[in-house]
Amino acid sequence: MISSGSAVGWSAWFLAAYVGAAAATAWLVGWAASLGVIDRPNDRSSHTRATPRGGGISIVAITTWAAIIAAVIWPAGRRGLAAVAVPALAIAAVSWLDDLKPLRNRVRFGVHLAAAAATTALLAPVRDVDLGSFGRLELAAAAWPLTLIWIIGMTNAFNFMDGIDGIAGITAAAAGGAIAAAAAFSGVEPVAAVALAFAGAAAGFLACNWPPARIFMGDVGSAFCGFMIAALPLATGSAAVGRVTAITAVTMWPFIFDTLFTLGRRLIRRENIFQAHRSHIYQRLVIAGWSHRAVSSLYGGLSAMAAAVAVAPLLGACPEPTATHLAAAMILVGIGLLLTLVHIQEG
Repeated sequence: MISSGSAVGWSAWFLAAYVGAAAATAWLVGWAASLGVIDRPNDRSSHTRATPRGGGISIVAITTWAAIIAAVIWPAGRRGLAAVAVPALAIAAVSWLDDLKPLRNRVRFGVHLAAAAATTALLAPVRDVDLGSFGRLELAAAAWPLTLIWIIGMTNAFNFMDGIDGIAGITAAAAGGAIAAAAAFSGVEPVAAVALAFAGAAAGFLACNWPPARIFMGDVGSAFCGFMIAALPLATGSAAVGRVTAITAVTMWPFIFDTLFTLGRRLIRRENIFQAHRSHIYQRLVIAGWSHRAVSSLYGGLSAMAAAVAVAPLLGACPEPTATHLAAAMILVGIGLLLTLVHIQEG
């Protein structure tokens, strides 16, 4: 049985997910192409050649199998895992249909809302957020709506940010690793196992998606990843959910900031926010001449560094006050860096 004290066991769990996802993704390249599920370049895309999409199915499959195995190993965690995995599969299903033939926004968002509501009802909303040495943020009556906004927002933000080779996979791997570490050291092994498998699957997917990509994640993968990252912390239980959610948000700050910044600018300009565009900071950097590899490495590196600082107190590697202030400083400096880069590009 895998335990939080067995580095070998956790490593094997991650490696199995990595190898399984890498093999599955390689097979999906030909399968998606044979179905004609292909992204073709246009004036709003960031790629220059026709590429199959739907590779995220490998992440969905590996993570689902991991949840089933974890439910067998840790029966006490079955309810929590099912409350996340089943709605996540509904998200993946409607997103795959959207990959095959675009659906109406109200259909997709309706499923997103239903999935988020189901998970929140079964596991309870996030009632407070652990801000480290800054204290705890009590959500009170806002717990339910803010939890729904968190899950639905992350589901769509991750989808919005999946626009260049490698950026979604590397960020998902960082987030999965952070959730796994936080859950393991909070004593919630079933969630840690699924999160670690999710991280391994995302890393394995990169074997075919790292620039130049042979296959794209597709909505089936990006929406699933966003939902899992937001919803999985809820399965850690009331004692740990505030801490794990905070660590997740810190890890995901590059995606969150880029999405909010871009959405805000588009609203100010009175643009149709549902229309495809190339306004994200990461897209502007590519337009300015940055390679997909460089931009994805920048975002993945920022997420990984934030995750490392956020989980450091749990590992005893750093006092909590130091880690809290360092994380806040890193986010502020990172935001300044991204804004400076986009200003230079547009200047």
